Amino acid sequence: MTAPPENLADRPALPATSDDLLSELLRSVRLNGERAVRYAPPPDFSVDFAGTGSLHIVEEGRLALRIDESPHVEHLDRGDFVLLPRGDRHRIGDAGEPASWLCGTFAIGDPQASHLLGSLPAVIILRGGEDPALEGLEVARKMLGLEMRAPTQGSAVMVARILDLIFIQIMRTWAAGPDAEPNWLAGAFDPQIGLALSAMHREPAREWTVEDLARVCSLSRSAFAARFADRVGKPPATYLAHVRLDAAMGLLRDTSLPVTHIAERVGYTSEPAFSRAFKSRYGTPPARWRKDARGR
Repeated sequence: MTAPPENLADRPALPATSDDLLSELLRSVRLNGERAVRYAPPPDFSVDFAGTGSLHIVEEGRLALRIDESPHVEHLDRGDFVLLPRGDRHRIGDAGEPASWLCGTFAIGDPQASHLLGSLPAVIILRGGEDPALEGLEVARKMLGLEMRAPTQGSAVMVARILDLIFIQIMRTWAAGPDAEPNWLAGAFDPQIGLALSAMHREPAREWTVEDLARVCSLSRSAFAARFADRVGKPPATYLAHVRLDAAMGLLRDTSLPVTHIAERVGYTSEPAFSRAFKSRYGTPPARWRKDARGR
């Protein structure tokens, strides 16, 4: 018989979890749900959205969505979940049937890290239907609707958290599906390439070679390099350089370490090389970037 805990209020030990790259990257972006509204406009309507990540959930009828400067029109039906993670300007209009939909918005707490979202598609659509992956989204939609219909103490936080959940679930479902485009998110969901991505984010200063990363994934060098480029859309060295500069940006923002020490901590052997790489990526030298960031 298993001995009972001495204190019944004690929590059981949780099993160890594997590297959760998606959670870490979303924390670096500091993306948070903001607010949600319900639209039920009359016929012949058009609504513009811009400047913020957006979520649309079609409750009734049919809608037409078009990204600005794109001739392509997406037709949305009841039950569709639509995520625009990059905040692209877009317009939703009448598609011939009376329609209503929920719209949620997201704030990006760190605009400099928004390139992580910028590598995602302009629009991700999960079509309503019998897909088991949408069951959790449907539960979240109902919870969101309840909070909006009968708001009470804490509703603002509830709405924000539900929006966060929907955002993450849409990205997970899309990344695990056949339509995922090559980027860090698709790579994170690859059972082998995800290990290499997590290793680079965990130890950006390490002198990683392709052979080292291939061993992390239990792949040959050639198989790893090909699979990495196929899933992530860029070579391992290019991705590692981005990870190092992102880590440097966080240290510049959150610490008072000298630039020379930051360069060393993210894997650069000289401050001039680091400064050139940082300026090439962010458009300004690291010392100036830090000064501007603190002045905002």
